[in-house]
Amino acid sequence: MSGPGAGAKIYISDPNCARLRGEASLTWGGTDSAVGTARPVPPSGVDTIPWACETGPCESIPMPVIQSHSHGSPCWFELGTTDQSAAKSFYSSLLGWASTESPIPGGTYTMFFLDERSAGAAYTMTPDMAAQGIPPHWMIYFAVDDADAAAARVKELGGSVRMEPFDVMEHGRMAVCSDPAGAVFSVWQARGHQGVQVFGEMNSVCWVELASPDIHKSAEFYGSLFGWKVHAGSGPMPYGEIETGGERKGGLLQMNEQWQGIPPHWGLYFLVQDCDAAAARVKELDGKICHGPFDAPGVGRIAVAADPQGAMFSMIRLNAPA
Repeated sequence: MSGPGAGAKIYISDPNCARLRGEASLTWGGTDSAVGTARPVPPSGVDTIPWACETGPCESIPMPVIQSHSHGSPCWFELGTTDQSAAKSFYSSLLGWASTESPIPGGTYTMFFLDERSAGAAYTMTPDMAAQGIPPHWMIYFAVDDADAAAARVKELGGSVRMEPFDVMEHGRMAVCSDPAGAVFSVWQARGHQGVQVFGEMNSVCWVELASPDIHKSAEFYGSLFGWKVHAGSGPMPYGEIETGGERKGGLLQMNEQWQGIPPHWGLYFLVQDCDAAAARVKELDGKICHGPFDAPGVGRIAVAADPQGAMFSMIRLNAPA
């Protein structure tokens, strides 16, 4: 089954790895300094997540299959890449994902699975996207009750709709949008395809994060669009923790002068058991470590990486709960 975008053209301008040296320190409020306490939380009805403990591996407690996503929740993660086969091999080797292929116009759509639960997808970017200078990237989709209403609301709030709402066969309806600062995201109205079936578990996406030039304006925009509650982080750097559907699933990061030349953008974190081992594995698989691994006190250990084609992502080993 092909998933949400199925290779839909998007417009995004994520910085490349070389320009993001130090992003990890910015992402959590400073290199080895006090930082905010933002961390992923288990889905509703789940008491614990399989934390990576300071003293060694914790017991991994299987999570249920996520059946649906509430309005405003991150629900799908889609990799646009220049080498789909290589990307499939990279993420499968790094995160232990299985994959399947489904035909789409002009190619195939790769669906990633973690323990038989959908975890994301990948497609090959079109030559037209490359001609526009769009680099390999991870696109984040947010669940909405009505894609058309969400797209109209984006415009009312000063954002842009890069691709007007359209149907993706029987799977759902989507639109590609950008906020007033230019960060790109997609909205997804589920029909046959609800989105990822795993979130916050080891080797899956556990957190999404917006790098914004003004987190207060971002909080107003996304709060009005998705109904988010944004809680102030406790660290020295401005940070907002996103609550949606009663759960904290992401953050708003204030960009400063160190981000000069880097556009606002959404990013994602994979939860890993051992950040240093994962970083070493990224290098073995011909990816790059742009910053770290480093300790974020009160949070965990973080590394910012790029896959061999240049798509950025972060990895985090969370501290055990206090």
